[in-house]
Amino acid sequence: MDLTQFMPVFGNFAFMIMAFVVALSVIVAIHEYGHYIVARWCGIHADVFSLGFGPVIYSRTDARGTVWQIAALPLGGYVKFLGDTNAASVGSDGSVDAADARRSMAGAPLWARTLTVAAGPVFNFILAIAIFTGSIMYQGRVADPFTIGDIRPLPAQFQSDLRAGDVLLSVANVAFSVPERQMSLLDLLPVQERLTYQITREGRALAVEGPYPMPPLISALAPRSAADNAGLRIGDVITAVDGDPIFGFPQLQDKVISAQGAPLNLTIWRGGQDLDVTLSPRITDEPQPDGSFTQSYRIGIVGDLMFTPQTESVGLIAAGRLGVEGLWNTATTSLSALRHIIIGQISTCNLSGPVGIAETSGSMARQGTQSFIWFIGALSAAVGLINLFPIPVLDGGHLMFYAYEAVTRRKPSDRAVQVFMFIGLALILTMMSFTILNDTILCR
Repeated sequence: MDLTQFMPVFGNFAFMIMAFVVALSVIVAIHEYGHYIVARWCGIHADVFSLGFGPVIYSRTDARGTVWQIAALPLGGYVKFLGDTNAASVGSDGSVDAADARRSMAGAPLWARTLTVAAGPVFNFILAIAIFTGSIMYQGRVADPFTIGDIRPLPAQFQSDLRAGDVLLSVANVAFSVPERQMSLLDLLPVQERLTYQITREGRALAVEGPYPMPPLISALAPRSAADNAGLRIGDVITAVDGDPIFGFPQLQDKVISAQGAPLNLTIWRGGQDLDVTLSPRITDEPQPDGSFTQSYRIGIVGDLMFTPQTESVGLIAAGRLGVEGLWNTATTSLSALRHIIIGQISTCNLSGPVGIAETSGSMARQGTQSFIWFIGALSAAVGLINLFPIPVLDGGHLMFYAYEAVTRRKPSDRAVQVFMFIGLALILTMMSFTILNDTILCR
């Protein structure tokens, strides 16, 4: 089932909000469940588990006395533990007697409180790894030798004699065998409209003619990019730029770079019809393998081969390893981007707040269920990482207080905690206000 089938019913804005609420609810539910279940394992009782804030829409009380509820504002959630003054677990309300003190957050041992607080971000990381791993297992990996799976729908000028099941040996005498080297092999090909493909078909060696293997085909869209905002879709083929016909993705890249931000008039082939779209390339900060960033003009599309490859299954262990690598790459890239923003080397437009995340949620959902699920994994990793920042109000702030307690053998005073919490809340609200301004005005 593809989420995009609901778009005509709900409309773009409602679809965006629905996607945002779904993504955020999944991530918040996992995060708060991490707090809840580890607290229970550590002997701490939860009075309330709430998904959302504000008026309660639905609630039930389980056998342990925990109220599970859904509230009207789906912008977060919380677990309120026994004796907590508030949902942030700051201070005790004094209602817990000595006999029940061990079951409260304030009266639990330091190790139990530390594990309970750390569990939220850890569960976000686990969700990210699970999604990345599951996606890799679902997609599989490109089979070796490289075998054509399906020929993508393309305009007439991109047709070829290639068929599903052909084993691709070379293109224009450039060997095309190892899946991991596909993109580097493309760099060696001449950018010509027609090339010779060496294949084996049913055991027979053949040479057939075909177009450049990477046409200007859109296989993915960067959320909130120029192409995304202009209404381009996955599967679109760009056949001309400013009236000049193109046949290869490298030609499109050259046109975008040479425009230097000036508007481009694109001719789009979509399901047999030609459309005209005008958009302007934007400066984009792109991460590099060494952790640095480069700036390039981009319209926000990803290309692909004119055919899909046959795939083979990936084992759980191998996929899990790649899933952990995906989490690591997401975290390190995010931290690198934040550092470069702070020192002024890249634009603050790389920061997204609630509006930007909502728009990205809608964009990824429009690209298909698989893309949307992958986005939830990436967002879960980001939420877990942010919550570990040593800012009061966030989980990392609580862990900072616990570290102080572990070193000094005493809790920080209630007054000090309240002051730091106020500072942390002010910082969070300031950052949120800035990112909303970014999303709605500064970076449009």
